[in-house]
Amino acid sequence: MGGEKNGVVSPLPISMSLLLLFLLILSSANPSSSAPPSSPSSFNPPDNYLVDCGSPQPTKLEDGRMFKSDSQTASLLSTEEDIQTSVSSIHTKDSASTPVSPLYLTARIFAAESTYTFFVHPGRHWVRLYFFPVFHPKYDLATAAFSVSTEKIVLLHDFTVPNADAPVFKEYLVNATSDRFSLKFSPKKNSFAFINAIELVSAPAALISDTATTLPASDFKGLSEYALEVSYRLNVGGPLITPANDTLQRSWLPDDGFMKHPEAAKGASVTPAAVKYPEDGATPLIAPNSVYSTAKQMGNSETVTPNFNLTWEMGVDPTFSYLIRLHFCDIVSKTLNDLYFNVYVNGIMGSSGLDLSGKTGELATAYYQDFVLNASTITNGTVKVQVGPGRIESGNPNAILNGLEVMKISNEAGSLDGLFAVDGTFVGPSKGFTTMKIIAGVGLLMGVTAMLLLASVFVRWHKRPNDWEKCNSFSSWLLPLHASHSSFMSSKSGSHQFGSNKSKSGYSSFFSSALGLGRYFTFAEIQEATKNFDENAVVGVGGFGKVYLGEQEDGTKLAIKRGSASNEQGINEFQTEIQMLSKLRHRHLVSLIGYCDENSEMILVYEYMANGPLRDHLYGSNLPHLTWKQRLEICIGSARGLHYLHTGTAQGIIHRDVKTTNILLDENLVAKVSDFGLSKAAQMGTAVSTAVKGSFGYLDPEYFRRQQLTEKSDVYSFGVVLFEVLCARPALNPALPREQVNLAEWAMQWHKKGLLEKIIDPKIAGTISSGSLKKFAEAAEKCLADYGVDRPSMGDVLWNLEYALQLQEASTSTPEPVDDMPKIKSPDQPKEKEKDDDDSDEAPIITITDNSTIADSPLFSQLAGFQGR
Repeated sequence: MGGEKNGVVSPLPISMSLLLLFLLILSSANPSSSAPPSSPSSFNPPDNYLVDCGSPQPTKLEDGRMFKSDSQTASLLSTEEDIQTSVSSIHTKDSASTPVSPLYLTARIFAAESTYTFFVHPGRHWVRLYFFPVFHPKYDLATAAFSVSTEKIVLLHDFTVPNADAPVFKEYLVNATSDRFSLKFSPKKNSFAFINAIELVSAPAALISDTATTLPASDFKGLSEYALEVSYRLNVGGPLITPANDTLQRSWLPDDGFMKHPEAAKGASVTPAAVKYPEDGATPLIAPNSVYSTAKQMGNSETVTPNFNLTWEMGVDPTFSYLIRLHFCDIVSKTLNDLYFNVYVNGIMGSSGLDLSGKTGELATAYYQDFVLNASTITNGTVKVQVGPGRIESGNPNAILNGLEVMKISNEAGSLDGLFAVDGTFVGPSKGFTTMKIIAGVGLLMGVTAMLLLASVFVRWHKRPNDWEKCNSFSSWLLPLHASHSSFMSSKSGSHQFGSNKSKSGYSSFFSSALGLGRYFTFAEIQEATKNFDENAVVGVGGFGKVYLGEQEDGTKLAIKRGSASNEQGINEFQTEIQMLSKLRHRHLVSLIGYCDENSEMILVYEYMANGPLRDHLYGSNLPHLTWKQRLEICIGSARGLHYLHTGTAQGIIHRDVKTTNILLDENLVAKVSDFGLSKAAQMGTAVSTAVKGSFGYLDPEYFRRQQLTEKSDVYSFGVVLFEVLCARPALNPALPREQVNLAEWAMQWHKKGLLEKIIDPKIAGTISSGSLKKFAEAAEKCLADYGVDRPSMGDVLWNLEYALQLQEASTSTPEPVDDMPKIKSPDQPKEKEKDDDDSDEAPIITITDNSTIADSPLFSQLAGFQGR
């Protein structure tokens, strides 16, 4: 570093020497700051302050960690008095079985506000605080009342040790935004504060993702904005894990004391070395393999009914929201895709039909899910986590959980304890009450205005009955089919006003029927139909909430989809679903029967589809397999429904989420397209610029690249559905070799080789005629063209599927193989004028039933050239 002259190293300049000396001092004060980069399985924290407060010398723990005395690092502490205390031993009711940490033997006491200041690297840090009221002749630490805060977050407010005989350990994750981090201890008036030990340690950046699934769904601005307090960390099915055995010096408690009905569960375990971690996702830093190597699963199915959930309950502060992290590792299955189960948090569906091997691609592989539970859903001060079988009829019902973490999220006051901000300002009900009064006043004004508007229109309707017929009903003016969000339930408050107390006012039935929304259901009727939303009645999850099986007094079964009024995205989907389905009636579209938006609820009522999603009849369950003819008829019905969406209204509708779980089957296996929460109105042939939404595996690559949505995006998704029906496997399966993961790409490769029959579902492989398979595969291939202009319309696809069905029927009704096509005319050929329709041997023109109509000429304008495209 110094200059070199004639082979002799010249001395360093004085300024450089001072700089090196400064860096040497800094590194000795924080020795881990120069640690090498961490590996995925280990982490060397840039900041690692371990302080034994009030101790005259360093304290070494059994796990090897060394806590320095705050007397040795006096520069960290700013206090008016040097008050310390220590004892030689501590005796508690649990100390005989669990020795008390030596960190609790000493304490530092603060008679006035005092602060520890640490030099840190920006980022999330663990803040761990140790409290135990050790003896002092002047200060009774059991009566101390004080607050602890950082620069921006209140950790404790007016804290007092709840039990003088039990140590208290508090653990937080706080984001440091500058190079200094302060811990301020503020005694309450006429009281004092104390602390036994402090840990301030850097946490890995990837430990807490900024996003999580919100329950109920909402626009959450990101976890990076908040501090967290660890409320519970449980090793499900396993023993206590101490900091010495955790990758980030965490403790994991056994779950036994938190599980309801433990007799319904049984343990499962493998050696920790058997646990694998995926390339992306969970790492040993998220949780050590000793967590993932144990689990609780459902008990013996011979002694326990399969229709139940494993349940864990934990007491929490109901005024806060919580981050719930669930750890999973499939250590119970023998084969891939054999375990499907549901996850609920406080009764809200978090995951439906969770397939761990489908998520990770392997068995015994770590996986975790994060949920943010809104405070509004917490009743009786309890967080309840449940796992249970997804579909009782699918295989051996089972569900597992390996680990569980519950973390409190700081509130609007920037606090993890109460509603006082760092500066002492109270951010409580008075402020919120004023806001609520303003909202209520505005809402009342909007409600009165709406009623006056409704009354004026009602009067005009009576005066001019002819105009009613001309304008095609009142709903065409008040609620256009493709109205913008501003015209109907445009805000949360608007949605609350709409429909509240309708049963009392007498307006609901008129308003509902006039809008074409079907029947208005009171919330009491919905509760009665679902037996107060019985969890056993949950049959799936819709676009914005659970779907319950309901039953009316006359025995009519209903599918009741319940959303959340506090969920802005749910409001959008609720609105879109009503706008679309209220004007659509078709044999192959799920019918909207009615709705309920009483008590801030968002509930849609549909006809019940007894045989559930098409996917369940293809794979992942023990349902009887579908024949090739049944599959063709289902594809034809789905295509008819989509074709009507595209062409059967003045403004075409793009579904935008076509997949086998959104194709439902009734008791007669008639297919109906469902879930219109993502649908978009558009002029057919014209692209709509919009954010990309849909399901991976089915997503149109052109739409993904250009963010230009057309009806051909639905055609692409339907092409994936066709291959899914033919091959009976998921659209995406990460467990398979790389070239087989994506069904569309894999099937196209085999089709180009002329060997498609090698990947057909074995259950139907020998039953398909060559002509039917060829025509079906051609239709699917054309749907999956890279560019939308090269794809057929849904009308073209529909005709070819009907053609494939007729080829199949011809082959099964003829003793000898038939190579020639059956007598069928392409619908673009004119009819013979002298021939009566009933005597014609022409394939019937596709017709739409249930009050839907379709023009026959434009629909088939390109059929003649379909094969040559």
